[in-house]
Amino acid sequence: MEKRFKTLKYLWLLWTLLQSALHVEIAAQTSQNINVFFINEVDNEPATKAIEVVLTYLKKNPSYGLSVQIESIEANKTDAKILLEAICNKYVASIEKKQMPHLVLDTTKAGIASETVKSFTQALGLPTISASYGQEGDLRQWRDLDEAKQKYLLQVMPPADIIPEAVRSIVKRLNITNAAILYDDTFVMDHKYKSLLQNIQTRHVITAIAKDGKREREEQIEKLRNLDINNFFVLGNLQSIRMVLESVKPAYFERNFAWHAITQSEGEVSSQRDNATIMFLKPMAYTQYRDRLGLLRTTFNLNEEPQLASAFYFDLALRSFLAIKEMLQSGAWPKDMEYLRCDDFQGGNTPERNIDLRQYFTQVSEPTSYGTFELVTQPRKPFNGFSYMKFEMDINVLQIRGGSSVNSKSIGTWTAGLDSPLVVKDEEQMKNLTADTVYRIYTVVQAPFIMRDETAPKGYKGYCIDLINEIAAIVHFDYEIQEVEDGKFGNMDEKGDWNGIVKKLIDKQADIGLGSMSVMAEREIVIDFTVPYYDLVGITIMMQRPSSPSSLFKFLTVLETNVWLCILAAYFFTSFLMWVFDRWSPYSYQNNRDKYKDDEEKREFNLKECLWFCMTSLTPQGGGEAPKNLSGRLVAATWWLFGFIIIASYTANLAAFLTVSRLDTPVESLDDLAKQYKILYAPLNGSAAMTYFERMANIEQMFYEIWKDLSLNDSLTPLERSKLAVWDYPVSDKYTKMWQAMQEAGLPATLDDAVTRVRNSSTATGFAFLGDATDIRYLQLTNCDLQVVGEEFSRKPYAIAVQQGSHLKDQFNNAILTLLNKRQLEKLKEKWWKNDEAQANCEKPEDQSDGISIQNIGGVFIVIFVGIGMACITLVFEYWWYRYRKNPRIIDVAEANATQPNPKDGGKANDGVILGHSGEKFEKSNAALRPRFNQFPATFKPRF
Repeated sequence: MEKRFKTLKYLWLLWTLLQSALHVEIAAQTSQNINVFFINEVDNEPATKAIEVVLTYLKKNPSYGLSVQIESIEANKTDAKILLEAICNKYVASIEKKQMPHLVLDTTKAGIASETVKSFTQALGLPTISASYGQEGDLRQWRDLDEAKQKYLLQVMPPADIIPEAVRSIVKRLNITNAAILYDDTFVMDHKYKSLLQNIQTRHVITAIAKDGKREREEQIEKLRNLDINNFFVLGNLQSIRMVLESVKPAYFERNFAWHAITQSEGEVSSQRDNATIMFLKPMAYTQYRDRLGLLRTTFNLNEEPQLASAFYFDLALRSFLAIKEMLQSGAWPKDMEYLRCDDFQGGNTPERNIDLRQYFTQVSEPTSYGTFELVTQPRKPFNGFSYMKFEMDINVLQIRGGSSVNSKSIGTWTAGLDSPLVVKDEEQMKNLTADTVYRIYTVVQAPFIMRDETAPKGYKGYCIDLINEIAAIVHFDYEIQEVEDGKFGNMDEKGDWNGIVKKLIDKQADIGLGSMSVMAEREIVIDFTVPYYDLVGITIMMQRPSSPSSLFKFLTVLETNVWLCILAAYFFTSFLMWVFDRWSPYSYQNNRDKYKDDEEKREFNLKECLWFCMTSLTPQGGGEAPKNLSGRLVAATWWLFGFIIIASYTANLAAFLTVSRLDTPVESLDDLAKQYKILYAPLNGSAAMTYFERMANIEQMFYEIWKDLSLNDSLTPLERSKLAVWDYPVSDKYTKMWQAMQEAGLPATLDDAVTRVRNSSTATGFAFLGDATDIRYLQLTNCDLQVVGEEFSRKPYAIAVQQGSHLKDQFNNAILTLLNKRQLEKLKEKWWKNDEAQANCEKPEDQSDGISIQNIGGVFIVIFVGIGMACITLVFEYWWYRYRKNPRIIDVAEANATQPNPKDGGKANDGVILGHSGEKFEKSNAALRPRFNQFPATFKPRF
């Protein structure tokens, strides 16, 4: 059994060898010879190597039945004339040898060489398959081909012309708004400047990688960064990618930058970077073609890098040769095709061809070695610019740490093609590779627009911070904010140089200028402003609020102290005088009781009553019953007249005193400030207010010089000179004097310095600050000792500043208008001006319509409380006196016999009635009640 099996095996092997030999002999007998012009550029080694491998491959595989005679021409990139002469010489020689080319295989890339070859083949009508770079319209010499020529002048784009389309797919997928595309000589990008990112709103720069050295590459990247670019694409071989990455500052690998490396090679990127994460795209062969590619590399030495390009040229050449063979064998090739010599071409005598190379080329079924050909088969659709080799590129996240790749993860693929989308497997990783749009903001701290706050996310808070956050939510970006070093918004000096935020924007060191920045004509020459986000804001005056000293006894300050003392002295003197007159007048009540015994009012004017009478006479209640004697009444009448005059004078002076104290405002406008000399005034040094006054002074000076030249012009006639004769000075010097006064007073360097000078001043003599109305209003809002004086002038809007020509201008304009329509700006204004936590709780300042405050009239209530307190003390004293210190022998009536004792009573004197006592003991006493002046005692002597 085993012997029979071996015998059958040998017989089968013998049959196979015989069959193979038979096929080889048949193929050798039917081998098709074709002549090919191979035109290649000097440095296109993959194409040269691929043609050599194709020839070897066909020789070792006689089953193809194809013999190819190659005439190679190396194209000169710089001299079209030399190249054309070389091609024509070869072409004429082939005609003379009767070996006319069936096909021109053109592997020139672009530029002069490619255009020369295409002009040659188009003029002479030679069937051509080109691997030149360019899409529809980029092949200028083949741009307007007729239908017949479109069938035999074919172009298939090489992989290096398709790979840059990955940039377009990435930009569209990640919504990238800016990009810098750097490439080396393995890519041709001249024709991509307009088409690569056409119809995509992405600012981009396409430039070749600097070859001079690392320093030049650093400067190149720095220039691109100054163009506000933070997305970088590097197209090149692995060495070029490494050189670019090593030329980048470490700061450019932070989260607000994104780096994408795209190559034709299949190796890995190496770099000396310490910490970098990039997106890395490299080609990979389809799985079903890897065995064939491995066979070509090992058996036929198709090892020229990049493998993708070598495989493409190999497959293209083999496919082209097989297409010509099929046309020759099928009879589709013209038998007596006319070949026109170069010298015979007259510009319009191109031979007419009936060659449908396109049909046979697309119908070739030969397997490929890397990817598949994506050829246009629709008859009416253009072939050139739309045909290419389709392959896949692997998208990797590459992390470089310590100079080597520590992690590489595949997150998707991209199928080479025109406008082919990315196929992403890991969305999160893809998002992490995007550059955060982070803009650089420079600002000046000025409340309430920008204020430092360590607890805030960005370290600042304020109106403008809320505004930029609202805009960021609409435009989708992040930002880094810092203060400008000199604390200026930006002013131009005499040399035309700028400082502050404007300088940062001009030097491309800032993307946005944020704060209470006024729109000024000279600033708009060098930078751009958005639409205003705040109303027109002018310049106004800030002064210290006048504070009249309040006093509970302010009503006493109406009269001077010596006047009060004189009034008090007059009061006591009049009271004493009234008591004396009542005491010694025989017509007074106390000296003439019988006469006035029937009067209802019986008032004895002792010293106490006199003091009370004079006091109450000054009140609306009146003093009561006047003295009975005429002398006392004259004293009372004199006191009444005195009191009337004093009270009327006091009332009038009190009203005038309070009114004058409220009208103490020496400055109410800019004109008032300019006319006086006691109060110094100045704006901030380098501020918009300073610029305003300086320019107004300069304009007045210019007008003065013009007027002076006119008035002193000797060429004027007497009549013309008389028209210039005026008594008043015709040109105002208001601002000239104010600017001179400001310079003499000294301009504050900061707002804090200005506030300090204002607080250390007074309303009569001191300092007034001129600045932006918003700043001064906020200071008034948060400080009770400051006030705004006068109306605003020189009003200008506030806006956000951006670089000149920046795309942010339109984006911010749309965002601000959106916020304005939503009334969001009004809410922010209300938040930071009306509902601000820093708002001071100040007392309402008194004005002319207000009444007297309790601080100034409260002393009256103290007088009431003191009087009530004294009355209470007096009551306690009276009770104590009555309870513990009363005298039982106080008698108001004299005894009948005061001097003689009564014998019947045992020689004792008669007791009188004791006042305040009653009872039988006292009722039976022999005391007799008598009025004091009804009977005169024996010892009484009349005074008069």
